[in-house]
Amino acid sequence: MGSVRARAAAGATAVVAVALIAVGIAVLLVLRTNLAGQADLHAEVTAREVASQIATGTAYRDLDLPDADDHPVLIDDENGRVLAAGEDLQVVDGTKVSLGAPGNGRHGDDDDDGATPRPGEVDDEVEHSDGTAVVDGERADYRWAEVDATDTHDRTVTVMAGTSRAAEEETIGSVRNAMLIGLPLLLLVVAGVTWLVTRRALRPVEGIRSEMAAITASTDLSRRVPEPASRDEIGGLARTTNETLAALEASVERQRRFIADASHELRSPIASLRTQLEVAEAHPELLDLPGAVEDTVRLQHLAADLLLLARLDAGERPKGTRIDLGALAREELSQRVADRLPVRAGELPSVEVSGSRGQLSRILGNLVDNAQRHARSQVTVDVHRDGRWAVLRVDDDGTGVAEADRERIFERFVRLDDARSRDDGGAGLGLAIARDIAERHGGTLAVREGAAFELRLPVATDSRD
Repeated sequence: MGSVRARAAAGATAVVAVALIAVGIAVLLVLRTNLAGQADLHAEVTAREVASQIATGTAYRDLDLPDADDHPVLIDDENGRVLAAGEDLQVVDGTKVSLGAPGNGRHGDDDDDGATPRPGEVDDEVEHSDGTAVVDGERADYRWAEVDATDTHDRTVTVMAGTSRAAEEETIGSVRNAMLIGLPLLLLVVAGVTWLVTRRALRPVEGIRSEMAAITASTDLSRRVPEPASRDEIGGLARTTNETLAALEASVERQRRFIADASHELRSPIASLRTQLEVAEAHPELLDLPGAVEDTVRLQHLAADLLLLARLDAGERPKGTRIDLGALAREELSQRVADRLPVRAGELPSVEVSGSRGQLSRILGNLVDNAQRHARSQVTVDVHRDGRWAVLRVDDDGTGVAEADRERIFERFVRLDDARSRDDGGAGLGLAIARDIAERHGGTLAVREGAAFELRLPVATDSRD
């Protein structure tokens, strides 16, 4: 039973079966109780009618007794002697009925708590019991009602009247048989309907599964699974699956571009270094040692950038170390004494953030390097707090970034036209790395007015102003 449809159909059928069985038992119990109550009422009415005749002075031989087939009647006195009985009534509860002979003596077992009725009266109390009787040679079950009465001679007698339970048993049997026949049919209908409804409900899931299997086989991530028009859970599953496929396609495409761009960027310094080494091998006097060192340094920096990007793409999370952003900026700037242009430290108050000290230092270094490539004479760094954000701002006096390029410059291996020289502009990874690190610290990195780059990081929760 591995199919969802089969499990759903079996579960629904089991639940309905338990419910129907419980309801059926309750119906049968209520029906039996009602039919027994009706039998008690009929037996009591018959017993009281006969008792009323006795109380009014009708002789026992002249009593108008009902047909014994419908309501057998037996009258006996306090000694258990049978005074009258319905025609063809032969045995009551295993005791043979014979006029003048001791009867079944049922009243002799009763508690004598109630008052004896006065002459010409019928007792208000009635006792009910189950029993059997043989009428005209046929034995059957009956529901008995016993009523005491006093005749005009001050003799207390007990009138027993019965109502056959055959109709009750027949009715209950008919209802039970109907349930036994109808229950399996109803369960078959429930199972079939559940199977069909579940099959129709899961049809979009099968479409999603088959399309995913086709995508896996073809490795074509541009394909999408069908989205049903319904706004239910299955529709949500299809939309989420397509969003996942889109993110996966973008990630794979970004990886392909990254590999292609990295190969291209690595080719140039490696080719240049190889050329210089080959020339040096043939003509040692022509070796450009500073150029070879510069190409090696560029290659080293590029490899470090690529390694860091690989770690960031793998989901590396920064450590939760508390860092004073102002102190970090002062320390980093104090080490940049040999830069081409001076870097002026603005306001650098103490603002604590949480993250990786090395990665935040890398952001600041990349932003300052980028600013120095475009500045005319000076770069400025300052730190301040804006509500729950710590803000690091790097500004230069260059021409700034055009508004159309303010997002594009954060893409990997992107260099604007005025910085496309590999000697001056680098590989185009610095800003991309800086933004990736900022986002993994829960912050943002963006270009504001002119050439100002603004890093915003969440302030550590218990940091002081």
